[in-house]
Amino acid sequence: MSATPLYNEFPSFLKRYFPYKVQKISLNAGFTCPNRDGSKGYGGCTYCNNQTFNPDYCRTEKPIALQLEEGKRFFAHKYPEMKYLAYFQAYTNTYGELESLKRKYEEALAVDGVVGLVIGTRPDCMPDDLLRYLENLNKHTFLLVEYGIESTRDETLCRINRGHTFQVTVNAVERTAACGILTGGHVILGLPGETHRSIVAQAKDLSRLPLTTLKMHQLQLIRGTRMALEYERNPEDFHLFNVDEYVDLVVDYVEHLRPDIVLERFVSQSPKELLIAPDWGLKNYEFNHRVQKRMKELDAYQGKKYEM
Repeated sequence: MSATPLYNEFPSFLKRYFPYKVQKISLNAGFTCPNRDGSKGYGGCTYCNNQTFNPDYCRTEKPIALQLEEGKRFFAHKYPEMKYLAYFQAYTNTYGELESLKRKYEEALAVDGVVGLVIGTRPDCMPDDLLRYLENLNKHTFLLVEYGIESTRDETLCRINRGHTFQVTVNAVERTAACGILTGGHVILGLPGETHRSIVAQAKDLSRLPLTTLKMHQLQLIRGTRMALEYERNPEDFHLFNVDEYVDLVVDYVEHLRPDIVLERFVSQSPKELLIAPDWGLKNYEFNHRVQKRMKELDAYQGKKYEM
């Protein structure tokens, strides 16, 4: 008999929808961001790498279909029968004219072996006409819309130049989930001004939202960002967790989360050449093993401390 899982894992979630193995393929579809082009602000969020002079990245010369075919070739040798989710990841993937957005999504879905879409975006970039289109698309294919939430505290959102309040996030998540669309969130744990206690309190706020999935990761300081400059000038404003501290934070956070939220990840890995700190030297699966070990030691499990 298999042991009760300590938390809801993403691979098990995908098995509810697909009888075969599926893999996300990340795409850069040439989007920008309203926090860069002036409609919300300039310069982007303070933690975001603004070095956009890499032609492959910012011009996105490769069509979506070609990016997907290259991604498929990368994975196919390992699992020839695998199917794929087109993951619109870079920048704000609902920010554009409706017809242009539809063309991009439908180009991805037309690629052989692509069985659904994951669309990463900001909560202030989901107009009603696009949401109606996605509601209809959701009837025909797997669809997950993932919002960058980052924090539930307005003072933090202001400090990182996010360009919207938490209430905007609440509205976007509720509108999207009300359309029957799987709705995900992404948060950064350890933003300046936040403490272990305030971060764990965030889990309660998120649990009130109709989120299906959640990604979390540690604050990372990246070269070329405004936050890296702030850290250089005022390092006392930041608390960069060591790996054991962060494991304990994640365990506490997960215990306070609603038990049915699917947890896609706990950490993120940035390229070595861009990462200033913290550098733990761990792969994602190695970190997951540490979390699981700690949870077993503490008899912890997702939702143990969750209160309605």
